[in-house]
Amino acid sequence: MASEQSTSRSADLELGRFLHARRNQTRPEQVGLTKGTGLRRTPGLRREELATLAGISIDYYVRLERGKETRPSPAVLDALARALRLDDAEHQHLRELAALAARYAAEPAPPTSPTVRPHLELLLETMRPNPAYIISRSMDLLAWNPGGLALYAGLADWPATQRNLARYLFLHPTARTLFPDWDHQVRGCVARLRALAGTDPDASDLTGLVGELLLKSPDFATLWERYEVAGRKKVHKTFHHPQVGDLTLSAQSMHLEGTPGLRLSAYAADPGTPDHDAMLLLDMATERSAEQPDPQPDPQIEQQPRRQS
Repeated sequence: MASEQSTSRSADLELGRFLHARRNQTRPEQVGLTKGTGLRRTPGLRREELATLAGISIDYYVRLERGKETRPSPAVLDALARALRLDDAEHQHLRELAALAARYAAEPAPPTSPTVRPHLELLLETMRPNPAYIISRSMDLLAWNPGGLALYAGLADWPATQRNLARYLFLHPTARTLFPDWDHQVRGCVARLRALAGTDPDASDLTGLVGELLLKSPDFATLWERYEVAGRKKVHKTFHHPQVGDLTLSAQSMHLEGTPGLRLSAYAADPGTPDHDAMLLLDMATERSAEQPDPQPDPQIEQQPRRQS
């Protein structure tokens, strides 16, 4: 019972946290208001300004933000979304948070299994030399072909149980030089984790990772507070790879049927191009080093308990 009450309270507060974060990041001039001459104590909209724009009372809005009002009507949610200039993904996230707070939402999905079926591992192998891998909803790397692992330079230096793409982006020293658009990559990464945490705040496969990154990465902590949930995905990704040089690959990610929470990501380049040649070199170089033993755990990375399959 205590656990259920804790989860319910987390859901109540998450709706308020999202509204607070979006309000702080909405500048008055974005919504047609003037800053005025007085000193503003908030970087974005004041509570009374947002309430007025949404056509609700300031008292009601304060209750929403503090988690004391958990059943806003669809009309109120739509009005708040318009006032805050939310995009479609953010608007949908607001609806999901409200449904969760009002206990209308279905039970959160269980954490994804760390076990990948053999036919999926075979699929990854048949995709060579195209880099491909399978990740969990919290971005644990669960299966890969040689190029899929080697694409993230230095990730193979970590033991398999520590290979997580969010951890790599923020804690691996190579990540910032591997991605010329590192800032864009990490914003999308945090937005994805934030969206998951908002609708499943006590997810066991997420809380440990987020706690670790909040402790070890000031960049992650700053982005986490922004509460962005709509990362902008790119059709192409550029890598400044220490082994094969610069390469730009088309990227595709998809859910896997019958495996809730798991996603397959794959990369490709047009045959005969320098990018394709670099991709071939990466696959061959990785195959030659495949006989090396699994590295020992890095003491700088928090040890994650081995999950049972």
